[in-house]
Amino acid sequence: MKGMKKLILAAMIGASFSVPMGAMAAVDVPEARIQADEVVVTEHSANINGQRFKYKATTGTQPVFNENGDAIAALHFTYYERQGVKNTEERPLLISFNGGPGSASVWMHIAYTGPKALRVDDEGFPIMPYGVKDNPHSVLDVADIVFVNPVNTGYSRALPKKDGTPYSRDELQKMFFGVNADVKYLADWINTFVTRHERWRSPKYLIGESYGTTRVSGLALELQNRQWMYLNGVVLVSPTDIGIERQGPVKAANRLPYYAAAAWYHNALSSDLQSKDLLDVLAEVEQYTLDVYLPALAKGAHLSAAERDQVATQVAKYSGLDKQVVLGSNLDISTSFFWKELLRDRGQTVGRLDSRYLGIDRDNVGSRPDYNAELTSWLHSFTPAINYYLREELGYKTDVKYNMFGPVHPWDRSNDNTGENLRQAMAQNPYLNVLIQSGYYDGATNYFDAKYNMWHLDPSGKMADRIDFKGYRSGHMMYLRAEDLKLANDDLRQFIQATVPAKGQAAKY
Repeated sequence: MKGMKKLILAAMIGASFSVPMGAMAAVDVPEARIQADEVVVTEHSANINGQRFKYKATTGTQPVFNENGDAIAALHFTYYERQGVKNTEERPLLISFNGGPGSASVWMHIAYTGPKALRVDDEGFPIMPYGVKDNPHSVLDVADIVFVNPVNTGYSRALPKKDGTPYSRDELQKMFFGVNADVKYLADWINTFVTRHERWRSPKYLIGESYGTTRVSGLALELQNRQWMYLNGVVLVSPTDIGIERQGPVKAANRLPYYAAAAWYHNALSSDLQSKDLLDVLAEVEQYTLDVYLPALAKGAHLSAAERDQVATQVAKYSGLDKQVVLGSNLDISTSFFWKELLRDRGQTVGRLDSRYLGIDRDNVGSRPDYNAELTSWLHSFTPAINYYLREELGYKTDVKYNMFGPVHPWDRSNDNTGENLRQAMAQNPYLNVLIQSGYYDGATNYFDAKYNMWHLDPSGKMADRIDFKGYRSGHMMYLRAEDLKLANDDLRQFIQATVPAKGQAAKY
């Protein structure tokens, strides 16, 4: 590839030969095992946000080290740096994670913030030929970006022990596969990355999507307390519960605004609601949810027959479901049933992560869809694109399989205090701000749950002016829709620019 140079750094794990630490050698033959410390550097140019500039892409692996300094895993990453920047201490660094757990960084990498965007139609559906195109909305104009794949995602893998034997499943879980283990080793990895690339003085941001929001929420405090690295911002894209409890009536009630959004999109609401704009409908449903639906669910069997009938009538109207279905669910409609039921009369199901997508089941009866319509669509277009892009455009060649979803289960979810950790990190660091981004048609991590997170992240309300929410007329990956790709990047760009402190602005209350 023209303009490409391949750098082999440090020990070559599993290769047919070795290279001394610090030495460099050109290798053109792909290896059957991932290398512990290997990068490929390519040079490119882009037209982003009305600016034409050159950038450098570095993709490859950097080790995870244990307390003895042994490389125990090789994490694959891709790092984009704008060229011609004189003062890197003023240049923000955005560190990007996806979720799962077990999901690669592919989603936001080639569809949201990176310099290339997935080739899909304007609503996010697959088109051929597969691949990527220039992303004129990327935030690379204002921040350098590194996309990181945790162990067993993308090309990242655990390495053998010194004696060549693999770690056991229990050992891997303790080292990598759990809420707190994940945060601990990734904080170490980030420290190494920032040190190697001389970015200690740069303003730093974490962005995570889905389970990645749990990850970056925990990392905010872990980086401060154990790495002494302070952030300017944390961005939560389609957030999980981040350890904030919302069970029982709260969990059930919070679904209703999402149900209304999905039903509105599919023209399944009454004409008086369909005639309104989506945001006007959602404002009405949110108010009803908090004022009536949540208290009614809290009453349970104590709810009078008259009240139950009134609530069922209104919930049916807002959800697009039949009143008898709502009553038969004891006013508590599960999401899986909703995805099957909403368009049952049309013989279609709706997607989980993005309910704009439609599916077809074998049988019209049943309580849940046969498959997730949106996920099959996304894998349809993302999988060939990332395999092509890393290999043919960025020049990273390996025979290791790119795991869109990797084996990381059972995942240890105990002691998930990541939301509280984020709050504590904010309290300790006056520079630290939070942006939440959610799609209205996301049924897995619904937008009203994200708002609930925002309200309960800091119960005191003392940091409310440092937490912002942005909603989009799409689903879990709101950036797949062309209009929201621009809008979400613009919101992210403005967040970064607004949270880099002015010269002389001290971090103090």
